[in-house]
Amino acid sequence: MKRLKEFFKTITVFEYCLWGGGILAIVLSFFLCGNSDYLNLAGSIWGCTTLIFLAKGNVAGQIMSLIFSAYYGYVSFKTGYYGEMITYLGMTAPIALAATIGWLRHPFRGNRAEVEIARPKLLYYVIVLVLSLPVSTAFYFILRALGTANLAWSTVSVLTSFIAVSLSLLRSPYYAAAYAANDIVLIVLWSIATAHNNEYIALVVCFAVFLAEDLYGLVNWLRMRKKQQ
Repeated sequence: MKRLKEFFKTITVFEYCLWGGGILAIVLSFFLCGNSDYLNLAGSIWGCTTLIFLAKGNVAGQIMSLIFSAYYGYVSFKTGYYGEMITYLGMTAPIALAATIGWLRHPFRGNRAEVEIARPKLLYYVIVLVLSLPVSTAFYFILRALGTANLAWSTVSVLTSFIAVSLSLLRSPYYAAAYAANDIVLIVLWSIATAHNNEYIALVVCFAVFLAEDLYGLVNWLRMRKKQQ
């Protein structure tokens, strides 16, 4: 509890506005679209909060992302986006667990509220990109066999998710850029789903909020890295 209070003291006015504005947008879109599944509302607010913790480099964000992965896997299963379900439950969640351990082992000057931001060598970025190709290709055939809706976009989502979680594991600021790319893909996916069910407009708004938070996360991590060094 003490660490949580100390964390909230580090949040700036802009971060509170970004966080609060995101929650407000999610809540308004939920009720204006006539949604009644409060699990979706709670999950979206949880995800919005998770990204603020991640943007601050706090390991709690990685732990919270494990819970969000379970929620999003459930929503994706209901919609027939099996690629999203498999990606989050079979890839994002396990790597987030590994990242949690890595972040706990690399606190900045012993402060577990802020991870030590790394400068991975170019080779590591190349390895991530090279590995992302066979991973996304394998998922393409798996998802096609499952009859996944919007196969091409679902495959691109796997690609961007893999890069994002891998860079998060490496403690690279550019994990946020990859997640921002993934947010754009998800906005497209859920916009397509909205054509069949207006309730999914709330998820479009949700990922638009996530996009804003991930872009801020990139800026803040670059700022923190400069401060740490």
